[in-house]
Amino acid sequence: MTSLQDPQTRSDRLKPPRSWQKPDRHFLEAVGHPWYRTLLTAQDVITTTTSSFWSKFGVRSLLLPVTTTAVSSPMGLGSDSLPVQVELGPDRVYLADSMQFLLEYGCRFVNQGCYYVMPSFRGEVTDRTHLSEFFHSEAELPVDLDTLLATVDNYLQALCAALVASCAEDITAIAGTTQHLETVATGLRSIERVTFDEAEKILRKLGSSMRVNETHGFRTIDRSGEQLLIDHVGGPLWLTHWDPLAVPFYQALDESGERTLNADLLIGQGETAGAGERHATGNATRAALARHHVPEDEYEWYIALKEQTPLRTSGFGIGVERLLLWVFDHDDVRDLQLLPRMRGSGLVP
Repeated sequence: MTSLQDPQTRSDRLKPPRSWQKPDRHFLEAVGHPWYRTLLTAQDVITTTTSSFWSKFGVRSLLLPVTTTAVSSPMGLGSDSLPVQVELGPDRVYLADSMQFLLEYGCRFVNQGCYYVMPSFRGEVTDRTHLSEFFHSEAELPVDLDTLLATVDNYLQALCAALVASCAEDITAIAGTTQHLETVATGLRSIERVTFDEAEKILRKLGSSMRVNETHGFRTIDRSGEQLLIDHVGGPLWLTHWDPLAVPFYQALDESGERTLNADLLIGQGETAGAGERHATGNATRAALARHHVPEDEYEWYIALKEQTPLRTSGFGIGVERLLLWVFDHDDVRDLQLLPRMRGSGLVP
């Protein structure tokens, strides 16, 4: 393997053609380009490894619709995404930003949990770290948050091992090394866990700070803060136990009621995965909706599900393209779509 040698300088690395800037020509310019050949290979490794990883544990794959009447990140406190509404015949529905709710539904059918890899849609303007349409690898398991995070660590380890085994040379041509992948794949470095309270103290020592919502008083963290934490621990970390109003309503509270049982994976360019334990009962869900100022109307079915079949589950979703930003040691997620789908640009084909 080449990764344990000195990494290539950036000037020697394979560069993307950035052909997405010309939507009507991209599909022709990308054909045969080594950047996109490697991208396709890496995407295939992630999908096939995901399937084999979950199959080993009896976690079932779900085929789900991409439309919904209840978005999982509504426009309320703790939401940082814009839902995409479309017309489907006579109905107005949303394109799925995540089908986490239906994974929770699926957990009522199977004992070990369920997963999928499918597209997600967001209404934000596309930029270096945000896509209007991206791929989500998501799973929901009947476990607590700690068990979930340990499982996701194992999943990432399996992904990194498969990428090194399948396309180390091609990744090295882009990233200059695969040492970051091998470190995770071999377990040489565990993914650290830092609570939100601990992170605030770290940032203060580094001369930075978290942002505070002036109206409701909860704390948030921006990209620069995420990067400071990644640099501080020397690699990926889980940022855990956020303020309740800083995350969407479906995340459960810890025993104190003052922090949330959730975590974001900070890796590469920043937040790449989100994880959390869910409310087990309908009453807890109703209280959370009220706390986040989200009307119950569109979530009555979700409340009814938890009233009829209470169940503790935890789930996560990892953005495939953002993960590949870290794999490729790259800084623009727009270069990681085989066919660009960006709000406001032409779609060809």
